Amino acid sequence: MRTRGVKVGDIRLAVSEAGEGGRPILLLHGFTGAKEDFSEWLDQFAAAGWHAVAPDHRGHGESDKPTGLDAYSFDILAGDARGLVDALRWDRYVLHGHSMGGFVAQRLAFADPARLTGLVLQDTGHGPIDLDAELAPMAAQIALEQGMDVLADLMLEHGSPLDTPAHQRLVKERPGYEDYGYRNLRAVSPWLYSALLRELLSGPDTLGDLSAMDPPPPTLVMVGEQDTPFLDSAKRIAGAVRGATLAVIPDAGHSPQFENPDAWWQVMSAFLDGVS
Repeated sequence: MRTRGVKVGDIRLAVSEAGEGGRPILLLHGFTGAKEDFSEWLDQFAAAGWHAVAPDHRGHGESDKPTGLDAYSFDILAGDARGLVDALRWDRYVLHGHSMGGFVAQRLAFADPARLTGLVLQDTGHGPIDLDAELAPMAAQIALEQGMDVLADLMLEHGSPLDTPAHQRLVKERPGYEDYGYRNLRAVSPWLYSALLRELLSGPDTLGDLSAMDPPPPTLVMVGEQDTPFLDSAKRIAGAVRGATLAVIPDAGHSPQFENPDAWWQVMSAFLDGVS
């Protein structure tokens, strides 16, 4: 695996990749995540014959962080991902989107489904997500006015709505995992946090667009069995996309690739073997 910067339009995206020359797969992380959400798997993808690329979205990690709310939206992040695919000179590829990355991946799929040899939507939704209607706007305001460190300290004190037994088990079993998540949060642009949190709360419902993809790419919908905020959404997405497969990962919450990695890889690799 190696990490490098790729110029996309007027910004630079930091990407990790392995397996150059193999079959292309792009892995998009979630809200306040990072490319490292998949970096442990890149060499394994490469060993299976894939050129696996995981970028930091703009506003995240080591990628550029432009200022202003208007610099961030799902459509803008999808444009960045499309520009990255073009820079990599990929004609067709498998697209994987986790959580917010799944919302971004859907927009790429709607624009050109025939370009995708496979689509994986993991622990994601198709419309406004169910967050506290008062606390979420307050968090966006704190990010802009007081900064991400203050917000991260508050969240560390009060916990996350995505905490699950599987997540808590992982925190106990894997030293540094919780710190890793909060480091990613602190590295996020407050402009991005505020803009995309509002879009997660009030964005359009895409279920009709998912059912209208013609032809739909081979699609895998994955979700952790404990990921209550997204479990029903995953089932509806799998029902909307013709021919989609639904995989509920046992003993996992919002991030099965960490919480039950063996089961996650078994499902993922079986799907990739089918589309390749």
